[in-house]
Amino acid sequence: MVETLESGEPFKRLFFALACEPAQRRDIARWRNELGSGLGRPVPSVNFHLTLMFLGSVATAQLPAILAAAAQVKVPQKPLTVMLDRLEVWRPAKALVLVPTQPPAALRQLAYALQQAMLPLGFTDAPREYRPHLTLARDYHGPVPEAQIAADFILRARHFTLYESRRGRYLPLAQWPLEVQA
Repeated sequence: MVETLESGEPFKRLFFALACEPAQRRDIARWRNELGSGLGRPVPSVNFHLTLMFLGSVATAQLPAILAAAAQVKVPQKPLTVMLDRLEVWRPAKALVLVPTQPPAALRQLAYALQQAMLPLGFTDAPREYRPHLTLARDYHGPVPEAQIAADFILRARHFTLYESRRGRYLPLAQWPLEVQA
């Protein structure tokens, strides 16, 4: 079944993100599971990522323009390293998240460059400061869990990816390198 917008156009739910490598997803999932039960609805580890920009429901016809705009984004010129070292509960979103205590400037610059590239296409991210995070669980209502071992995960991204969210799965549609290829 093809999902459609009110206009009747087919659409996709899209977002840009930095992916986690499979071994890192396993390590983060194992660490999360050691926090105990009652964590709400755990996010499947295969879906772990660090969101750069959420586009939402997008007419399929806009996809070529989105891909072209993303290809023009100024990237850091080297792999991006993000230390995920703090566990937080985001009350309004009812989410348990891993965040960087010190988000690197290159990460903020990449998120901003993506926002600027998408503006001419009519996309605006929520008018608030970019808050990098990796969602561990949804529908979480408790306090910040006590971890036996402190969070200490280093995400090393060599590319950023455009994902489609489809029925609880995140499917990569395209990716762009963060470093100049020689």
